[in-house]
Amino acid sequence: MDALESGRFLREVINTINDGFFLVGPDGRILMANPALERLTGYEAGELVGQTCAVLNCDACVRSRSLGGGHWCRLFDRKDEHRKRCTLVRRDGTSITVLKNAKVLKEDGRVIAAVETITDISAVVEKDRRIEELSRLLGSDEGFAGMVGTSPAMQRVFKIIERAAESDAPVLVLGASGTGKELAARAIHELGRRKNGAYVQLNCAALNEALLESELFGHVRGAFTGAIRDRQGRFEAAHGGDIFLDEIGDIPLPIQVKLLRVLETKRIERVGDNASREVDVRIIAATNRDLGRLVRAGRFREDLLFRINVIPIHLPPLADRREDIPLLAAHFLKGIRERDGRDVTGLTPEALRLLTAYGWPGNVRELRSALEYACVIAEGGRLGVEHLPQHIAGAGWHPECAGPGGTGGVAGNASHSNHANHAGTGDRHPDLHSAQGGHGPHGSGEGVVRRGGDAGGMPAGAFAYGGRPARHERERAELVEALRAAGGNVSEAARLLGVHRGTVRNRMLRFGIDVHKAVAG
Repeated sequence: MDALESGRFLREVINTINDGFFLVGPDGRILMANPALERLTGYEAGELVGQTCAVLNCDACVRSRSLGGGHWCRLFDRKDEHRKRCTLVRRDGTSITVLKNAKVLKEDGRVIAAVETITDISAVVEKDRRIEELSRLLGSDEGFAGMVGTSPAMQRVFKIIERAAESDAPVLVLGASGTGKELAARAIHELGRRKNGAYVQLNCAALNEALLESELFGHVRGAFTGAIRDRQGRFEAAHGGDIFLDEIGDIPLPIQVKLLRVLETKRIERVGDNASREVDVRIIAATNRDLGRLVRAGRFREDLLFRINVIPIHLPPLADRREDIPLLAAHFLKGIRERDGRDVTGLTPEALRLLTAYGWPGNVRELRSALEYACVIAEGGRLGVEHLPQHIAGAGWHPECAGPGGTGGVAGNASHSNHANHAGTGDRHPDLHSAQGGHGPHGSGEGVVRRGGDAGGMPAGAFAYGGRPARHERERAELVEALRAAGGNVSEAARLLGVHRGTVRNRMLRFGIDVHKAVAG
């Protein structure tokens, strides 16, 4: 093979390699560049040849030039092969992280050129960043993005959350009340590509149809009495980010139709306006209801279910992950100490056994409330059985009720605990993709995922330690949203709620709502 053929063969090899390749002359100007470098930088070879390597705006070269005072990098000052991770600026202004290898070529001791190869490692850097972030979250006292648990059930949940965060597909979080659906939704946002965008949430069960429509899609001035100005809805506020629709199973059918249209077209219409507006939003929904049964009952649209149930995440009831209770208790007690400055040092073994054995129909939320109550009663030191709420402490602990883990059971509460195991959502939630078939394991009731206990839901005395019934919470949230939507106009808020003006006034007094704070919030 003669020199001409050798040169042609070498050029062919250079043009076929996947890494960017360029040759730099002793004066620092680029002599040749391969197609891979063109793809990597966005420049054509003709734009690079004749330019100094400063055209690539490598941050490592910028530092070298500032140190050396020259017009190009100090590549030729080096005697051996040089390898460095750096950042280049592409022709379109975007930055990429690369691994750069360079070697000075000499002939008879004289520098004739330098060869440089560039490998795009942006994807590797991004994966390293995610691994570091996830490791930090998993190794922190907060657990996984604020969620606590080392049980196999929760580890499965964490893995699905991590995968869901990498996607823009809709997510449906399923779980009984108190299992942590809001935390799961927040984790998906904070770990996802939209984490720098808005995170907007709305409890759909707290609002009537008219108010819910206005909250979701906004309204224009004059759309109804009291609409004195244009107001954007939650979807517009979440543009570029995530929207969390809690209790989506309670959305009225007419609103479901509009929500389906948003999912299909990525556009919304404000109430009273015919113009559509584009929204770039990922939907995270949650419910404690069996949506499959609601579909069969004609109370939830099947096409909407298929749209939102792309990535289902089942949160197990606390009774299905009892091994997490000591960790959760320690986590909550630490938070109470830091928040209130209470000198609570922990739990007695008897109290911990009782907490581990109890059925927890209210799940993690009930555990946290029970510990809050105990900290108030104990006023410091270790929390014993006598400090726990009566409906928990009164159950007692008996070794003969001990389960496989040897933690014991609650006397007179074994059937209640067993019911909680089989009635929560978790991994036992019906397969929502088969909504048309059969009646599911829950019978033909309202479609509510039971929280355990008898027909009354929570056991007697469940609110004995100061909890507020869920109905009051819903009424308060609905009133605040109505006042906000009405711009503080009490009469208009009453119209949106479908009640008398005096009723709104009475509820404002009962719940301690300040109209100015409600509007500002």
